[in-house]
Amino acid sequence: MSNPSILILPGDGIGPEVMDEVRKIIGWFDENRGLKFDLSEGLVGGAAYDKYGTPLHDDTMVEAQQVDAVLLGAVGGPKYDDLDFSVKPERGLLRLRKEMDLFANLRPAQCFDALADFSSLKKDIVAGLDIMIVRELTSGSYFGEPRGIFEEDGERVGINTQRYTESEIDRVARSAFELARKRDSRLCSVEKANVMESGILWREVVTKIGAEDYPDVELSHMYADNCAMQLVRAPKQFDVIVTDNLFGDILSDCAAMLTGSLGMLPSASLGVPMANGRPKAMYEPVHGSAPDIAGQGKANPIACILSFAMALRYSFDQGAEATRLETAIETVLASGARTGDLLGPEGGTPISTGEMGDAIVRALGESLR
Repeated sequence: MSNPSILILPGDGIGPEVMDEVRKIIGWFDENRGLKFDLSEGLVGGAAYDKYGTPLHDDTMVEAQQVDAVLLGAVGGPKYDDLDFSVKPERGLLRLRKEMDLFANLRPAQCFDALADFSSLKKDIVAGLDIMIVRELTSGSYFGEPRGIFEEDGERVGINTQRYTESEIDRVARSAFELARKRDSRLCSVEKANVMESGILWREVVTKIGAEDYPDVELSHMYADNCAMQLVRAPKQFDVIVTDNLFGDILSDCAAMLTGSLGMLPSASLGVPMANGRPKAMYEPVHGSAPDIAGQGKANPIACILSFAMALRYSFDQGAEATRLETAIETVLASGARTGDLLGPEGGTPISTGEMGDAIVRALGESLR
């Protein structure tokens, strides 16, 4: 039987740096836990544009469809701001999501105890926070037609269409119900059914699925604006949230900052099952390419490393090893080790990107003793 395969797409800015630390972690699991992966590497975003004149080469897209998982760093940067919209670095990322049909984006927001004081909210509000936002990723206003900038009655008009089919809502809702069933069996569905027809359909479909197939999961509904308020008022009231593409983009970034730093948050984008039964999947940190600190050893690699932990759990059925890695990260943070983005008023020991990766590797080693 062949080893599971991973396509590594470091991308732009700090992407290559944080991905170097993930390679250390993958190497450790190979040497110490017998988890062997067939690794390949490609270009995406600005790096791909610089070489090929496109943010994602067709050959890379083909390979992404064939591997068991894609691990992506970050894309973009001011160097590419003046490019035509069709070849901006972010278009490579969107193409991967769309053509791989990665319809369910899992965005955890977990506050490590060692970082509870780092959040902008009071410690008692965020300590122990562990929520999951499931964002629909391949439809909605980011992909709906018509879209574009048009001339109308002598002035320009920008149009984006919010569009959802029942089947698109159904499949992401079922993914969220399944996740909720494995957690605390609570799911909050978020839309704007009070003012949007797509929201009305969303609520109807989710309600029907819950009543017929998931009666054991406690289902609630909330308007998106109220959900944003509740996330900063009392975030621990939530367990799993499912919502559309646009609202999910906004709410997951809001939830991300509850934990204190975007540098701490991973994500998984899951799609339809392949021939081997594994879902098509791409894993990436929530943070951007941070070109202002690229190449300086200041980047926090934890979000990218946690993205690999999600790959262990959701693509490779290695939940225990994913927990081992997450625990190692928590151990390092509890020791006071901090990259620059985590150096708050409480202090800590400043370390570089590479030193953080090394510290996590050492903590993994300690876990075997």
